[in-house]
Amino acid sequence: MSITRSVALFVVAALFEIGGAWLVWQGVREHRGWIWIGAGVIALGAYGFVATLQPDGEFGRILAAYGGVFVAGSIAWGMVADGYRPDRWDVIGALICLAGMAVIMYAPRNH
Repeated sequence: MSITRSVALFVVAALFEIGGAWLVWQGVREHRGWIWIGAGVIALGAYGFVATLQPDGEFGRILAAYGGVFVAGSIAWGMVADGYRPDRWDVIGALICLAGMAVIMYAPRNH
């Protein structure tokens, strides 16, 4: 599996997880109701499935690497969905997380 496909899977997983958590947040915190919460729960379940499609069979590695995508994706989601304006430290932190993800996931290994 190519790095491009792996990155695409991480992006899809982020859309499901962050989107699902946002839907639950909206349902509970913004009083939008059970339909929003239910849609969020379904999206969160889909995230778990998408994560299993990564080529690496090491659960810990996949979830650790995904953490970097989650951090950057959460900031991006907040910008688009809620008008969040990250400061430079948010951006620098997200870039560091993405660099860590790349090292964890795509560094050459002898196996």
